[in-house]
Amino acid sequence: MKRIDNEAPLKDLIDKFMKAYNLDGRMKEMNIRNNWEEIVGPAIFRRTESVQFNGSVLLLKVKSSVMRQELMLIKTELIAKINEYAKEELVTDVWIS
Repeated sequence: MKRIDNEAPLKDLIDKFMKAYNLDGRMKEMNIRNNWEEIVGPAIFRRTESVQFNGSVLLLKVKSSVMRQELMLIKTELIAKINEYAKEELVTDVWIS
């Protein structure tokens, strides 16, 4: 049997697969959730109940109204920090409840 010469590195094939099935964004979202403490620090991490994504909007649920107010004040810095960690514009807005 003749071998077809269409070899590609495994990384390239995985990247194509992830993009074809729109999984690359989900992997980046999961990476943000899994590394939340590293991104925001221990103080915010301890007071965060949940971190979810709705498209490019980050949905945060926090344990106290004081933390909600403080996060609202640093919302643009938080978005910048998350996008810097993701190395792309993954988050455009943050909703805090």
